[in-house]
Amino acid sequence: MTTAAAGESVVVTLSTFADAKDAYRSRDLRQSLYDEGEVVMADVLVNLHGTEHRDRRRVENRMFRREVFERYERDLFPQVTADTLAPYVAAGRVDLVHLGHELMLNLAALTAGIDRPEGTAAETARLHAHMMRFIEGATLAHATGDKAAKAAEVARALEDWDAEFLAPSIARRREMLDRGEELPRDVLATLLRHADELDLPHHVVRREVAFYLLAGAHTSATAFVRTVDHLLGWFAAHPERADAHTDPLFVQRCVHETVRLNPSSPVGMRRALAPVPLRSGTTIPEGATVVIDLQAVNRDETLFGPDAAAFDPDRTVPPGVAPFGLSFAAGMHVCIGQDLAAGVVARADTDPDSHLFGLVTGAVAQLFAAGVRPDPEHPPQRDASTARPYWGTYPVLLG
Repeated sequence: MTTAAAGESVVVTLSTFADAKDAYRSRDLRQSLYDEGEVVMADVLVNLHGTEHRDRRRVENRMFRREVFERYERDLFPQVTADTLAPYVAAGRVDLVHLGHELMLNLAALTAGIDRPEGTAAETARLHAHMMRFIEGATLAHATGDKAAKAAEVARALEDWDAEFLAPSIARRREMLDRGEELPRDVLATLLRHADELDLPHHVVRREVAFYLLAGAHTSATAFVRTVDHLLGWFAAHPERADAHTDPLFVQRCVHETVRLNPSSPVGMRRALAPVPLRSGTTIPEGATVVIDLQAVNRDETLFGPDAAAFDPDRTVPPGVAPFGLSFAAGMHVCIGQDLAAGVVARADTDPDSHLFGLVTGAVAQLFAAGVRPDPEHPPQRDASTARPYWGTYPVLLG
């Protein structure tokens, strides 16, 4: 743990796995990662604390159940992936960044509850453009350029998205409720079904559904692209295992290893509401900003070995330590969609026929089955518009 003064506030940085896990489980540390992104993140589940968080999470957990995940993973998403990939396979090339967002947007729209009645490419493109604005809003703290101008653009995008997509989706579900019909299993329907219990104003519903849209699409898309990148490099170094992508348990381990090395946010942030003692013997003072350095935490050599900074899909970890480290957080704010995106951690006796591999695993496996390989004439480029380590473009060849 390191402590530094920033103006009149104290910033405490945690870089060990044990300290980070203690911090995530403390009820006296409040989420603060998205403080600058309140234009889209204010009052959403991940930003709530205490009883507000408990009550909303209890309602939304009713949607995030295993039988719902199974339906998405086995019945819905394989065909969505195949349909999305088809034109790019025919063309023989695609940009992974674009493909990842398109793929995961299709999933996130289903889980968030955003209907696309036209079913056209133009309609999907408009939804994608809105989602990219929401991502800019959520990650405003890491943005480069005029942050106030970007926040204003995000606010306008929320209004436009509400008019075209959210309001009609709400109207359809309310009509179904009035007729006594079964609602779809999505976040919006869950919020409407329990409206009296939660008593959320429309602007909070708007941001909550927008958050699920951007989180479901963006974090999974980022993991998708990074996993493919790691695997392309790993297969180049291990040609004798070139057919390993046909083993979904192996692909899932690759997803988990990728998420460990590359958490969707490189840090977690909390604010201390009271003094917080850690089991290591140190105490976080009240009012301090706590930075959880996930890049360091997830590369703790005492847990992940002397090669903790390397990509190794065959890595073994100690009991009680997840193969993806703390990238999905822990405690009250553990990622609600973790099992949907990354599946359940496999054990020695796991039966592949009944296992949940996660939607990112399925998408990566289908892409390798389509013959993905690097495009030697067009190397990938980093995204210069943010300080976060994202790919801006990643051209690949298919077929």
